[in-house]
Amino acid sequence: MTLIHEIDASVAHAWWWPTGDSPVAPADLALLSKEERERAARFVHQRTAVGFVAGRAASRRILSGLLDVAPEEIGLGRRPCPGCGDPLHGPPAVLAPATPLWISISHTDSCGMLAVARVPVGVDVEGVRDFPVMELAASTLSDSERRVVLGADEGDARTRLFLRCWTRKEAVLKAVGVGITTDLSTVDTRPELSGSAVVAAGVPGTPASWVVTDLAVPGPLAAALAVPVGADGGRPEVHLHQHV
Repeated sequence: MTLIHEIDASVAHAWWWPTGDSPVAPADLALLSKEERERAARFVHQRTAVGFVAGRAASRRILSGLLDVAPEEIGLGRRPCPGCGDPLHGPPAVLAPATPLWISISHTDSCGMLAVARVPVGVDVEGVRDFPVMELAASTLSDSERRVVLGADEGDARTRLFLRCWTRKEAVLKAVGVGITTDLSTVDTRPELSGSAVVAAGVPGTPASWVVTDLAVPGPLAAALAVPVGADGGRPEVHLHQHV
């Protein structure tokens, strides 16, 4: 079990877990706050509700092990948005107990993820599926990204390159704390580089450079994690775990 004292500024951790079509698990629902249960009840699609509930429950169970408290004692909320200061749409945060850890949560139809670090962190996971890449490229990709992505053969190769761009952008902007409210085409993720790349988000008041690392989550999935480049220019270690 990874404990909080084993996480320093040079290491980031990510956990993944499968989700599916099963009904919401009562044991998972019991770990959510009243506001989270109300939010889950408003989702139209069952898979979305299951993913949300499973994600909040899994995050509490993982954080319980890190912080050595019961999962019921983990309070989840948000930090204020670094762009406008609004506390309602900033990055997710552990509100209780007090901790120096930063977190990020993501889920798609078949997988959920939690990232934890002592520095701002963002994670994104997406299922590999058919995307209208040509249509999306103009509004979501930089000029250099378009050259790389559209230069690949149509089909799986092009889709995976597009998703490498997308998950890296999402991870960086979630780490920054503003999400995809910014112009995605201004964030260049260097998709020609596999494994990791340094990305500039260009959001005032936040780190200038972020290192994004592709995560090898099993299955037809694309995922990435982002943290700031170290003060010495170093790139942190990223450890991927399955949550069971």
